[in-house]
Amino acid sequence: MTALLEIEDLHAGYGDHEILRGVGLRVDEGEIVTIIGPNGAGKSTLLKTLAGLIRPTAGSISFRGRTLAGARPDAVIRLGLCYVPQEANVFGALSVEENLAMGGWVASGAREARVREVLELFPALAGRRRQRAGSLSGGERQMLALGMALMVEPALLLLDEPSAGLAPALQRLIFDRVREINARGIGIVLVEQNARESLRLCRRGYVLAMGRTQAEGPGTALLEDADIRRLYLGG
Repeated sequence: MTALLEIEDLHAGYGDHEILRGVGLRVDEGEIVTIIGPNGAGKSTLLKTLAGLIRPTAGSISFRGRTLAGARPDAVIRLGLCYVPQEANVFGALSVEENLAMGGWVASGAREARVREVLELFPALAGRRRQRAGSLSGGERQMLALGMALMVEPALLLLDEPSAGLAPALQRLIFDRVREINARGIGIVLVEQNARESLRLCRRGYVLAMGRTQAEGPGTALLEDADIRRLYLGG
């Protein structure tokens, strides 16, 4: 497998407060990788660092063979890496259609074709093209956030808690769409509150705790590990 993303000994944080203390991770082309761990482990900080929102203090990030550490967020997006945060991930005052246009601002050409592809993937949004995003349901806003990211035609998506706050039926829908997105050849790094389902979904998983990579393996193997179940999956 060809490596899409490689991280080695990554350190980052906020001011003098170091959160990541030597994280290592690899994502291959077209792979889903899940990151689990307790609250405060550094999962969201890791995604923000990869997206260029936090500057690392040490370590290396390689994406598609290019060094990313310290790159600006817009440069990261142009390379094909797109981050979907848990909250504040759509423009509430803009319509669905306008949000998709904003999502595709860095891409060139064929924007309408990409909008059609997104609406085919998320048909619930098709009848709401001119509706304000702020009036959508939680599940619809999450679909829109994913659609905005797809407008960039990314090689890798960083998804932070995409099912958070959703009813079980909507959680299943979001996971189904994540599978479908991945089936199109798009790699995914998934941080998810529903750790069991995300480990079933992924090819490989990582356990992050106290800012360090504590374990790595196939998702099914991590699910079957008694210590990991006890410590991170509720027994």
